[in-house]
Amino acid sequence: MPSAPASTTPQPTIAPRDTPKIKWLVTPTSIAWIDQALANLDTVLLDHSHCERKAAGVALSLMSRYPSNEKLVRELTAIAREELEHFEQVNRILQQRGVDLAPLPAPPYGGGLKALVRRNEPDRMLDLLLVSGLIEARSHERLGLLADHLPDRELAKFYRSLMASEARHYGAYWVLATTYFEREVVDARLAELAIAESELLATLHPEPRIHS
Repeated sequence: MPSAPASTTPQPTIAPRDTPKIKWLVTPTSIAWIDQALANLDTVLLDHSHCERKAAGVALSLMSRYPSNEKLVRELTAIAREELEHFEQVNRILQQRGVDLAPLPAPPYGGGLKALVRRNEPDRMLDLLLVSGLIEARSHERLGLLADHLPDRELAKFYRSLMASEARHYGAYWVLATTYFEREVVDARLAELAIAESELLATLHPEPRIHS
């Protein structure tokens, strides 16, 4: 995987220096997001449930769009299965905490990334793979931050257990991108999308979410 591309955009106050740098991500998550998430944990958990369901849906959608790509179908079948397992696990935690499943308004993050996806093939396929990978990379980072800062040890342990799979997921999207496209093309487009992803998170959204 490539190192995160450099950015000239202003960076928000970042997480503690011992926070690992996540490949693909231009700017690390702000301390403000950590504080917001910990203060609104039930909402963040509910949003996490939605994120896992949506991630499974994205994998299934890509499989449906590109059904003749055997490696893509094989990799994304595994991702969809794992995302649904996580969805079930988060829902059990919500039930234990007495939090009902309910819709939540989406933050601008997902829509902002989706708007960057080019419409014509094969550019569309590349962008869908890289956007999906960026979302997984940010999820990996933020679940790790929750694991490091949650006072609830059992919940922190749960989030730590998810980190490896999130890393595998964004790694899988990277491998798929470089399977079907030249490395130079992938690197150039990833650099553009990674900067845009960071800019979407430059201002903390007032509603606490996993990607806000």
